[in-house]
Amino acid sequence: MTPAPPIPLLRVAGTYAEVGAAIGVARRETIARECDTASWTLPAGRSIPEQLALADRYAAVTRPIMPWLFDELDGCAEAVGVDPRALWACCIEEIWYEPRTAGVPGAAIAGRCSDLVAVAPATADGHTLTAHNNDMSRRYQHDLIAIERTCDDDPTILTIGNGIWISVGWNDEGLNLTGNELSPNDERIGIPREIQVRAMLRERTLRGMVDVALHPQRASSYNNVLVDATGAVANVEGSATSAEVTSTDDDGHLVHTNHYVCGSMLAFEGDPEYAGLSGRRYTRAAELLAAAPTGSITMDTLHGFLSDHEQAPDSLCRHEAEGRTTVTAFWCVADVTDGVVRYGAGNPCDSDPQEYRFATGA
Repeated sequence: MTPAPPIPLLRVAGTYAEVGAAIGVARRETIARECDTASWTLPAGRSIPEQLALADRYAAVTRPIMPWLFDELDGCAEAVGVDPRALWACCIEEIWYEPRTAGVPGAAIAGRCSDLVAVAPATADGHTLTAHNNDMSRRYQHDLIAIERTCDDDPTILTIGNGIWISVGWNDEGLNLTGNELSPNDERIGIPREIQVRAMLRERTLRGMVDVALHPQRASSYNNVLVDATGAVANVEGSATSAEVTSTDDDGHLVHTNHYVCGSMLAFEGDPEYAGLSGRRYTRAAELLAAAPTGSITMDTLHGFLSDHEQAPDSLCRHEAEGRTTVTAFWCVADVTDGVVRYGAGNPCDSDPQEYRFATGA
């Protein structure tokens, strides 16, 4: 199979508005398409004006807390020539599907992702390593871009996502953010989970990232896998109103996929049917880490784990299959200690690796 084309890398710096504008220029087609209200597919019974009005309610909560964010988004909207309200609405994942209700199974989540973390004593050199498969559509894959951005006095950030939207990221303070979409059944008006990701990457400490993930006015939550270069790990398994923070086990391993694992969070599972499928990837990833001898895991080891096809089609490396809408759109492995990120478009089993290095390792 021919490897997918490489993910382009954009480097931008300046004020938030300038950075937003530069991203808009670079990804004009993607952002314009997503902001075209005539093409929107909305939850049943909701009109476009109602969707924008609902988005305004999220903005009313978020703007006083994160005013810098709207400078970035407004700069992007102006550069692309789209309605800033429409761009903002496209940043709120919580408003694009039928509301989830406690005790009532919801539709399967759109994004399926797998995360593995290995720290000492599991790793060969004692470094802190992370790995992530991002499972989305091939269209999402075609829109991928890696962005290095420095806004004002913030840390320099590397992100991978599509358009202005972020799936994973790192910064030059030695911080790593990956994670998994969940199906919390207590979502509410608040700071959108996608926006929390952008805000966490501005932080300079793991504690700061955790505080953002646990913000009391959050609308919902991803499972956020937060790691720093010293080997500290905070896995924030959250919902809108609750969360549990865990770390690696005694062997230096952590795994997470797309369902609630912590006992205190099981009641917030909004898609129990899909949780069983997610559990197959979770179990397999845990088996792979557990089978690796102590002190043996490297970046190449984790890349190999991401390429695993056991239990296909519900494998860690997900390919096209009948009735499937999601595949592995990109992958990444990071040595957080050294500030090195390897990544690639498409499936990790047949992708040409790209590499990014922060100017100095943390």
